Formats: sequence, C-alpha cells, structure tokens
Amino acid sequence: MWVDDNKVPYACEGKDASVISSFKKDLETHDGALENIEMFCSDMSPAFISGITEQFPGSSLTFDKFHVMKMVNEAVDQVRREEQHQNAELKNTRYMWLKNPNDLSLAEKEKLGSLKDMNLITSKAYNFKLSLKDFWTFNDTILAEDFLKKWYYWATHSQIEPIIDAAKTIKSHWMGIINYAETKISNGVLEGINSMVQSAKSSARGFRTTKNLILIIYLRLGKLQFNLPT
Repeated sequence: MWVDDNKVPYACEGKDASVISSFKKDLETHDGALENIEMFCSDMSPAFISGITEQFPGSSLTFDKFHVMKMVNEAVDQVRREEQHQNAELKNTRYMWLKNPNDLSLAEKEKLGSLKDMNLITSKAYNFKLSLKDFWTFNDTILAEDFLKKWYYWATHSQIEPIIDAAKTIKSHWMGIINYAETKISNGVLEGINSMVQSAKSSARGFRTTKNLILIIYLRLGKLQFNLPT
C-alpha cells in the first residue's frame, strides 16, 4: 500500500519485490513520471529493498526509524529474558524497558531506577537503546553519521550479543538509516492508515477476498473525486 498526502493512491496484494514492480506498472499506466518518485521509506525487508533499488534506481531509500528502534527494543528484551534466569527481579518488567522514559509512571520509574542500580546487563543494553534515540534528532547527515559510527563502535564492543547483532544489522542498512537526517520521513502516516484499514475490516466483520478489501481501501482512504451530478 502506498500513501501520498494521507491518501492511498495504490494498494495491491503481496509482501515481496513484485509489489514494487506492480506499483511501477500502475504508475506508468496512469502516465506517472518515474523520475518524480524521489524517495521511499520502508522497513528493512530484503524484498522491498531489492524491489525499490531495481525498479526506482534514481530514488533514495530511508529505513523507517520505528522499525529500527523496534529491532533494538527486541534486543533489549532478549537480554532481559536471558538475565531473568539469574535475577528474578527482572520478571514482569518487560514493558518498563520498552517504554520511553517520559511514558513511565512514577512507580515504574522507581522500579527501573532500583533495577539500574543493580548493574544489570539489561540496564547496559537499555542504555544503548536510549543513546540511539538521540540519533533521530540530527538534521545534518555528516553529524548523524559521526554519531552513529561512535554508537556502532560502542555497541559492537559491548560484549552483549543481542546488541552486537542489532548493531551489525544497522551497519548493513547504513545509508538508508543515515538518510533519515535529511529526509525525515517515516512510516508513521502509513501506520495510521493501517489502523483505519483494520477498523474497516472489523466493521465489515471481514472480507471474503483481498480484492474486496482493496476496493474498500480506495473508497474510504483514496479520497476519490467522483464528480457525481447533484
């Protein structure tokens, strides 16, 4: 599904590279200029990456920051799950480590503070997450890359395997992450659109075919102009 100005201009089935070629074909069919597609934002799906780079070689690709942070959050949680076998205090604390500090309740802040005083590996992993959040505030690609290089070095020398693995994934998607400093685009609008699609599915109690769902997406979210007589 593709979103333009909170409007869905195209939707199709699939989750592989064929989705990109299908979008390109539809764009050309409607006399769209491929060179006007300057940038894409996607998760780190290899299929989407290959499809975008092959079908739209002149465009830039930015990886969605929420998917990057989700990956790091999953690394923190993996560390917590492994460490809780040696420290029962970590049980039932999963969501405290995943939340942003400003979203914690007073009780959660106190609990997290007491856990951080215990010099846990989970606390160290959590600090990598908090540090990476600062990366998204940069507006200059040179400064952003310099920051990420330092973070990567710190992470890969942490001796915390899940954090090292996350850092290596970031390294393999380097420029698409650095591009955020310039493009400032994310999948935030698309996630909002997806919630409305799920609402449409729920109100209809489901659809028999994907084709019917796509039609509803166009009707509800395509902002179509029918110019019907009054």
